[in-house]
Amino acid sequence: MVGTDTGKLFLFESGDQRWETSIECKEPPSEVVKDKVPHESESLFEFPTTGSPDLSSEMLSEAVGQQQATLPQVSAIAAYSKGFACSAGPGVVLLFEKTEEREGYRENREIRIPQDQRSSDPNQSDKQDVTCMCFSPSEETLLISTSKNQLYIFTMSSSDIIKAEPAHFEYLNFPLHSAAITGLDTCIRKPLVATCSLDRSVRIWNYETNTLDLYKEYQEEAYAISLHPTGHYVLVGFSDKLRLMNLLIDDIRTFKDFTVRGCRECTFSNGGHLFAAVNGNVIHIYSTTSFENVNNLKGHNGKVRSVIWSGDDNKLISCGTDGAVYEWSLLTGKRDTECVLKTCSYSSVAMSPDAKIIFAVGSDQTLKEISDSSILREVPSFDVTYTAIVVSHSGRMVFTGTSMGTIRSMKYPLPVHKEFNEYQAHAGPITKMSITSDDQFLLTISEDGCLLIWKVYDKEGRGLKREKEVGYAEEVLITKTDMEEKTQVMLELKTRVEELKMENEYQLRLKDMNYNEKMKELTEKFIQEMESLKTKNQVLKAEKEKQELQYQEQLSEQMEKQSREVQDLESVNNQKLLLEYEKYQELQVKSQRMQEEYEKQLHDMEETKNQALEELTEYYEAKLHEKTTLLEEAQDDARQQLREFEETKKQIEEDEDREIQEIKIKYERRLREERESNLRLKGETGIMRKKFSSLQKEIEERSTDIETMRMEQQKLQGIIKSLEKDILGLKREIQERDETIQDKEKRIYDLKKKNQELEKFKFVLDYKIKELKKQIEPRENDIKVMKEQIQEMEGELERFHKQNMQLELNITELRQKLKATDREMHKEQQKERDMEALVKRFKTDLHNCVGFIQDPKKLKERVRELYNKYVQQADMVEIVGVDTDLQQEYTRQREHLERNLATLKKKVVKESEIHRADNVRIMQENVSLIKEINELRRELKVTRTQVHDLQSALGLNRKNKKQGIPDTVPSRELLPSPNVLRLNVGEETERIIEMQRLEIKCLRDQTQGQEQVLALPPLSGGTLPKLEIERSHGGQP
Repeated sequence: MVGTDTGKLFLFESGDQRWETSIECKEPPSEVVKDKVPHESESLFEFPTTGSPDLSSEMLSEAVGQQQATLPQVSAIAAYSKGFACSAGPGVVLLFEKTEEREGYRENREIRIPQDQRSSDPNQSDKQDVTCMCFSPSEETLLISTSKNQLYIFTMSSSDIIKAEPAHFEYLNFPLHSAAITGLDTCIRKPLVATCSLDRSVRIWNYETNTLDLYKEYQEEAYAISLHPTGHYVLVGFSDKLRLMNLLIDDIRTFKDFTVRGCRECTFSNGGHLFAAVNGNVIHIYSTTSFENVNNLKGHNGKVRSVIWSGDDNKLISCGTDGAVYEWSLLTGKRDTECVLKTCSYSSVAMSPDAKIIFAVGSDQTLKEISDSSILREVPSFDVTYTAIVVSHSGRMVFTGTSMGTIRSMKYPLPVHKEFNEYQAHAGPITKMSITSDDQFLLTISEDGCLLIWKVYDKEGRGLKREKEVGYAEEVLITKTDMEEKTQVMLELKTRVEELKMENEYQLRLKDMNYNEKMKELTEKFIQEMESLKTKNQVLKAEKEKQELQYQEQLSEQMEKQSREVQDLESVNNQKLLLEYEKYQELQVKSQRMQEEYEKQLHDMEETKNQALEELTEYYEAKLHEKTTLLEEAQDDARQQLREFEETKKQIEEDEDREIQEIKIKYERRLREERESNLRLKGETGIMRKKFSSLQKEIEERSTDIETMRMEQQKLQGIIKSLEKDILGLKREIQERDETIQDKEKRIYDLKKKNQELEKFKFVLDYKIKELKKQIEPRENDIKVMKEQIQEMEGELERFHKQNMQLELNITELRQKLKATDREMHKEQQKERDMEALVKRFKTDLHNCVGFIQDPKKLKERVRELYNKYVQQADMVEIVGVDTDLQQEYTRQREHLERNLATLKKKVVKESEIHRADNVRIMQENVSLIKEINELRRELKVTRTQVHDLQSALGLNRKNKKQGIPDTVPSRELLPSPNVLRLNVGEETERIIEMQRLEIKCLRDQTQGQEQVLALPPLSGGTLPKLEIERSHGGQP
């Protein structure tokens, strides 16, 4: 049986066509077109005349395309014992049964694919092309698959029973995804799996019962999905926004939208209080309760492909196409560790249960084991690209998905060689993988639109045991309005039921009354009939007795008559027998006489017969001899005639063979010519058919290319819009960063100005210090001795400071240890109190239990209650184990912080030594300057005394001049010029001293500021040597 794309069916048997029919494209009963097709032309379209100016190849191709669109395509055929089934266009299957006439088939039944009312566009569900079909071995069911990856079933018994009603297929189990699945997630409290697909649908599956719980279609494509750990909420990333939805008892309802466009990855935290959503290269962290944007994690240069939470929800691991794997701290919002490999585009990431090791897969065909920002190991994939990875919650198993659709399971630690189990799963690259919280099931999705549920077994083929047998939650969400509506409906139904009960009771009462009346009437009728029948029975009995008496009388009369007749017959028969016996004796004598005569005659006849036989044998022997001679002669003649006949026969056969050969050659030539002409005609028809089919294929390819180009254009427009939005966001970020850069440049410019001013001030100070050093050079020897003493004192002071610092550190460490031991002691005391309370409760319960020692059953029940009450609290051991793990983690982190603190202390000590050396140098210079200032003051004092002496001497001389006393002092000593010069030098020194005082004050302020910054005690006893300031007031020393 062969079907074509033009709706024709052909039956071939041993190479010969036996039957042919065409299928008409039928509209469904609900959509019958009212317009009648004109009957003038049998064709579905009309070609214009050759002379028409509108004739073109485009119109012809359009007409052919329309004809092909209306003709049903036979895309699948399946045979069964009564006939066959074939597809007849989108959503239609026809059943044909064999007829007795001419080995043909007739259409028996039409089966259609029903409309899916839960779909957003129900009219599209019944327009699917049937791609494959098959019958069950018992031919009770028909199974088909469609172009949208759906499976439908039809029971053949229903087609035989009800042939008048329209038949429809049913889903084999439930509707499946018809496009690539993009998102997958599971929850903890329920056995649910959530998937989303490019077919714009979100589906909730139950992996224990293997059923579809919820299903809803939307107007936009869904890229990512995440289930809340409780199983009551679902987060779905659409092309336009991110939606948080409630999983109700019979619906998926949106209650919050987030402005995250094109979210390709989203996931809830393990606690469910936060969720992460990816927008390009930025990870947004939102609160599930307040819906606030808690944090934005920026750092990736490419798109983020995978995000995973740690077990305690304090860390977040992300990987992207930029080759970066980042570990984020949600407390600080910054990166803790990072591992960047630009040659690899990562596609998926996973984490060990202790959050110490990260597993990542990407485009470089390796599985990487990352810890503390470094790649520990790289396991090759052997020429296959890993696309997804997941680690079991026990940490002992690693599962990877490949681009070939296979799944690999391997142990941890990862094997070096090719030690893994590989399973063929999907027909396309695996997009996501997930493992349930109890490590019982592995879930995989792929671009082929399939969701596979795998049961996890160990090497011996045994299933993994659950650590805790905790049942799944059975609670479901329902809105208040739905609940009120259902309660209202229930109340209405209850009232309706009560009304119906009342009506039924009333009807039953009426029926009882009617039936009771009828029963009374019937009983009365039956009683009357019974009485009448009794009377009839008595009458009949009397008649029966009369008839019996009559019959007995008649019987006695008949018996007497019969006995008389028998006696008469016996007497007559005896007389007849005597007469017949006499006749028999006479006949017997006659027969003896006749027998003797016949024996004599027989003897005579035998003798005559023997003589005649002898004569005849002699006569016939002589004749036989003559005939044998004649026969020999005839045989010789026959032999000669046979030879002549064979010769003539050979000549005739030879002549006939020649004639036959000539005729055969002639007709073979004619047959060859006819065959050659037939082959030429067949070739021409085949070429024309090929041209026609190639033109049809080209038209179909062009139409498909146009549709694909349109789809690609729409996709590219969507990508362009999203990229434009990304560009706008990046431009805004660039503007913000430019503004911050401008602010920082202004600040740098101000700081540079300040630095220039300080350099100028430093230059002035350096110049003054150089001048002072030039003046101080002669007294450097004494200063060196004093410096050595000061250095020794400062060395002792530094040692004391170091000892004090070390002691302070030891004290702080001891205090911290004391606080930790206090905390541990309080914890242990609390544990001891809890255990004492538990023991007390156990003692009281045990005492109460001992009271039932006489009653074994109650004692057994109480002991069982004690076991259920206290033995199940053995989780305290696990809590203690967890506390020890926390203590170990606390000690490890404390050691790490102590090491960091020690390094920081070392740095601070080094910097303090450097600043102390600078301070010592500055102090030494200050001391030397102060000493020089004191010496200058002494000189100034001496010069002042000399000036005073000279002034007094000048005053005495003036008095002597007035008194007329001759001056005995030589004129050389009375010259005023040197004293005047010396007085000018003193004023200059005072001015220099005041300037040095101001500089010393400035230096002191600077040193005090530096000491306050460093929080160091002042060196050399904390004070500088005092200046010896003595001023003369009114000319006195």
